[in-house]
Amino acid sequence: MKRIASIPEKMKAVVCHGAYDYRYEEVPVPHINEDEVLVKIEACGICAGDVKSYQGAAMFWGGGILPPWNKTPVAAGHEFIGRVAAVGDNAAGKHNLKLGDRAIAEQIVPCQECRFCKNGERWMCEDAHIHGHQKAVAEGGMAEYLKYSVNDIVYKVSPELKAEHAAMIEPLSCSVHTVERAKIGFDDVVVIAGMGPIGLCKLQVARLKSPGLLIAVDMKKKRLDAAKKLGADIVLNPQECDVVEEVRRLTKGYGCDIYIHNSGHPTGVLQGLDMLRKHGTFVEFSVFGEETSVDWSVIGDRKELTIYGAHISGGTGYQTAIDFLEKGIVRVDDIVTHVFPMEDWKAAFDIAAKGEDSIKVVLVP
Repeated sequence: MKRIASIPEKMKAVVCHGAYDYRYEEVPVPHINEDEVLVKIEACGICAGDVKSYQGAAMFWGGGILPPWNKTPVAAGHEFIGRVAAVGDNAAGKHNLKLGDRAIAEQIVPCQECRFCKNGERWMCEDAHIHGHQKAVAEGGMAEYLKYSVNDIVYKVSPELKAEHAAMIEPLSCSVHTVERAKIGFDDVVVIAGMGPIGLCKLQVARLKSPGLLIAVDMKKKRLDAAKKLGADIVLNPQECDVVEEVRRLTKGYGCDIYIHNSGHPTGVLQGLDMLRKHGTFVEFSVFGEETSVDWSVIGDRKELTIYGAHISGGTGYQTAIDFLEKGIVRVDDIVTHVFPMEDWKAAFDIAAKGEDSIKVVLVP
């Protein structure tokens, strides 16, 4: 095993103990074995899911048909990037890593034993653990150090990227997978609803598919301005116009071909079902903070829609996202708007939750 000389025994971390109970506290630095990697965290983004976990959403704490997801106490955060501070000999060979390399692990720690993992669909792992949500097994990156275990999927990342931009690899990887699920064609009218960090990444990835018309929907001017700059043909604000009627006007009354939903708000689902043409495609990528109800006859009897879910990064999302950022194909400089020291996590969470002046908020140790 190789390690730098200055690894401490204790570190600071933003630790989730429960809904509305996150604490900036001292915890042990993880120990690793010969199959593992220890990274010193450079940056960690605040996901909309992190905010909803903090606010007690059923997705994380259980409710209805959903079992509890968080296992506490656990360091939060899955949008991390770090430098190798220690690496076991087996891990060094497996991942081609040396001390000082910048390295990222996928947000999921797959079991590698279930039918999905064995079929090459690790992102659907039956016993999945997501970094930042399951104590000991999958700690998070809102900490000074993080362990990548033997089952983590690890990639090297260019040291040329700014740390806060490299922390966007995870959101961009999810965007790649979502757009792949959408199966965008050259003539398609594509609507992407929700221009947060992931929505703006999906917009850029969808642009690469050369759709006939690419429309961005959001209620915040700052985000729509960014969307226009990053490739939207048209931007629509539901507070300023009837977006469904406007999309119908643009499509000779039919509606859009593809609707990608990211906002996590129930109205975005209803809007999409109304906006889609018959035989349209709805792609859902959201973490919802409240129950969503729809009339399923619209999906079946009225429109015969194709509905796709999109979960995290798929099989190739991370490597594609790394390539897109390193080559400058996707830009995130207009997306990362705020960087906070990790001890100011509460102020950072508050700004991320409001979303008035921010798009992506990043924490740095």
